[in-house]
Amino acid sequence: MNPHLRFDAQTHQLTGPAGSLAIAASDQLARRFLMLMEGQCLQNNIADVAQKYGFCRQRYYQILHAFKQGGLPAVEPQKTGPQSNYRRTDQIVRQVLRYRFLDPDASPEVIAQKLRQTHFSISLRSVHRIIADFGLQKKTLRAQPKKSPTSTARSTRRKTPTPGTGRRAQPGTSGSPTPGR
Repeated sequence: MNPHLRFDAQTHQLTGPAGSLAIAASDQLARRFLMLMEGQCLQNNIADVAQKYGFCRQRYYQILHAFKQGGLPAVEPQKTGPQSNYRRTDQIVRQVLRYRFLDPDASPEVIAQKLRQTHFSISLRSVHRIIADFGLQKKTLRAQPKKSPTSTARSTRRKTPTPGTGRRAQPGTSGSPTPGR
């Protein structure tokens, strides 16, 4: 590698004697590879090179080891954080569902308390999530506005006539014709 080649971390430009190459700030793989090239090929101070790229000296060597073991794909940043639900295990989910089906009126607070009493470490929020995931939350009924007695009386009086019945009495029956509107 040419000693005149350098990477500017501020502008994200790799600059050499013939020109420059822009490296996207979001391209972590390229930045890690450039750090390794600069640290291994230009004989610069490793701590300074790592700091320039936003890493510590120890992390530089971890990335270098990964590169030596698996090449460029091994240097790619991995997803951080928990890889599984370590609180909401299958056994706890089964227990929440069991308590919910045994007593459908049991609140999530009661279910969480029962689980804690049986030495399961779970929060109320986790119980809420399990219940929501399986669609077992209680249906809330909306309060219907009460109808006034006058409106119900009007609705019962105004019925549509059944087909075949007219306003006049049928022949052969006694009585007068039914009144009009």
